[in-house]
Amino acid sequence: MFANWLKTSILMAAIVALFGVIGGFVGGKSGMLLALLFGGAMNVFAYWFSDKMVLKMYNAREVDASSAPQFYGMVRELAQRAGLPMPRVYLIDEGQPNAFATGRNPDNAAVAATSGILQLLSAREIRGVMAHELAHVRHRDILISTISATMAGAISALANFAVFFGGRDSEGRPSNPLAGILVALLAPLAASLIQMAISRAREFEADRGGAEICGDPNALADALAKIDAYARGIPMAPAEAHPETAQMMIMNPLSGGGIAGLFSTHPATAERVARLRAMGRG
Repeated sequence: MFANWLKTSILMAAIVALFGVIGGFVGGKSGMLLALLFGGAMNVFAYWFSDKMVLKMYNAREVDASSAPQFYGMVRELAQRAGLPMPRVYLIDEGQPNAFATGRNPDNAAVAATSGILQLLSAREIRGVMAHELAHVRHRDILISTISATMAGAISALANFAVFFGGRDSEGRPSNPLAGILVALLAPLAASLIQMAISRAREFEADRGGAEICGDPNALADALAKIDAYARGIPMAPAEAHPETAQMMIMNPLSGGGIAGLFSTHPATAERVARLRAMGRG
């Protein structure tokens, strides 16, 4: 657990530092300061409004104890086990089996599941999935993923700016145009690699936390194996239209998910399942 948190902290520091360096390249010392201020403003906006934006992207509809008694009651029981306030609960009318959590903090959290996941999984497996999402809430992963995604997007924007307007050295003099092209190519790549590494670290930690919350590591392992087998063959239009939201899901929702390793927002399912099975044996 500590190792994952340390890794996340280092990666978060790296993406903020990269943002400042690119800002410094584009506009010198004043550019670095403006970049950090701009990044801070973007993060404040994302902190307050990202949950509403994402739920609207997926046409999620809120449910309660009357409209979805079993699902809502399951989330309520798990939230109590996790020591969390009751989150808002949403359903998404999509065939792909998937789920995510959003919200700026545990007091303003929401969890959402697709109709496909409710049809595919058993009640025991759904319980494991929702425990995973509540672990994200408890660990405040939504805030971490929102900031990393915002910073990565801002770095890409700054890098594109460098192509058209060039860069500045520490004295404010124009830099080599070739350096601007290299920055435009490499900076977004570096930012994406850091963002994806953060996402993978948080997924492992949410698997562990979710297994502890539901008390059944094998339920989550079984669910992940089933989702992985079915999700790839069922496209999800909102995710394809907004690929930046893929990191929020319990499983990568994008149909072009053949890119693995460094370029994956999620760890390999086989490794996630193996870790959970080991917890179950323990």
